[in-house]
Amino acid sequence: MNAATQFLDVPADAASGFPARRLAYVAEGGKAPAILWMGGFRSDMTSTKAMKLEEAAAAEGRASLRFDYSAHGESSGDFATATLSQWLDDALHMIRERGGKKPIIVGSSMGGWLALRATQILAAEGHTPGGLVLIAPAVDFTEALMWAQFPEAIRRQIMDEGVWYRPSEYSPEPYPITRTLIEDGRRHLLLGKALKFGAPIHILQGGQDPDVPLAHVEKFVAELAQDDVRMTVIPDGNHRLSRDEDIATLQRVTMALAAEIEKAA
Repeated sequence: MNAATQFLDVPADAASGFPARRLAYVAEGGKAPAILWMGGFRSDMTSTKAMKLEEAAAAEGRASLRFDYSAHGESSGDFATATLSQWLDDALHMIRERGGKKPIIVGSSMGGWLALRATQILAAEGHTPGGLVLIAPAVDFTEALMWAQFPEAIRRQIMDEGVWYRPSEYSPEPYPITRTLIEDGRRHLLLGKALKFGAPIHILQGGQDPDVPLAHVEKFVAELAQDDVRMTVIPDGNHRLSRDEDIATLQRVTMALAAEIEKAA
């Protein structure tokens, strides 16, 4: 029987400017390390990959946790004013308060970037996660995959009007790309820096991904010489990697990494 949706109340933070918000999550009990899901931009915790990972964890008696960032899914918040920094703070609250010891963090697209940033912060506190599984990690996407690719007219609209509504092939409604989102994203850029995360990383990447191209991810991987990094490229895979065979690969890779961490504990 699936666990019911619960809510974590996060108080307002005057220093950061983050509002009070209520984060929706589903936690399943079991052995450590837990499988902790971090979704993508405008995605939620009921996505196919999130649910299938929960099933795989339950089949092994392993704990799992999935949640909605603020302004996503069942969580409260206004998407037009939310930022990467706020979503990162959401993730840190969930990891610290509900993630257990050395969770395996599975981050998809934007969730991959946020998982990496969360790992940096947690490692500095002495609480490095057990490992990371990153699906088409959209590292620096607001800058490298949005701003750098936008025509001058769209850049000007974002700067002058504060927002541009981007059409989406994944939703009938366009979504707002705000000046605040772009400027805040620059606080979290990783490319071009000396990086060390201190946890094993396994990346799953579609070779036919138009949103987070293989070349973009390879550029990031080239900077990870100090970490245990593995990369599985699915040659005909797209950005979502939600086909049955893609899901099976995700389940296998994630459970294998969890077993490694459990054995080493």
